[in-house]
Amino acid sequence: MYMMSTIFKKIKILILAAFLVPVMSIVVVSCKKQNYQGVPNVAVDIRMYSSDPSFINLNAIGGWVYVNGGNRGIVVYRKNPTDFMAFDRTCSYNPPNVNEIIKVDPTNNVLLVDPNCGSKFLITDGSVNQGPATYPLKAYQTTYDGTVLHIFN
Repeated sequence: MYMMSTIFKKIKILILAAFLVPVMSIVVVSCKKQNYQGVPNVAVDIRMYSSDPSFINLNAIGGWVYVNGGNRGIVVYRKNPTDFMAFDRTCSYNPPNVNEIIKVDPTNNVLLVDPNCGSKFLITDGSVNQGPATYPLKAYQTTYDGTVLHIFN
């Protein structure tokens, strides 16, 4: 009888452990602090005219310019004759840090770099090329009718 009682106690402990381990795992994971706040949303509605001399660099494929707007400015890149990319210059690594501003890499016009944290992004799609950033740059929508480039969200 004593042996049966001991076996039942061990079975109860195993059943309890089998139940508690998954439950505790869920609690621990759900309580993990989420640090990423994302780049804040701000209204963007910019129209750029291809005839404007200040945007002459966009007349060539692969050309880029900085424009005011977004959180800390926007970098606009001409991908091909009809498609443009527009990214917020706020680095996705730590958006609240006002020093984290991406710039076009002067040695390689294909990369955008945050000199503060060292993150690198592809200018063609805003994806992370090198960390510590793990999120892509915030992209804005663009349309181009052959004369007016519209950047918006």
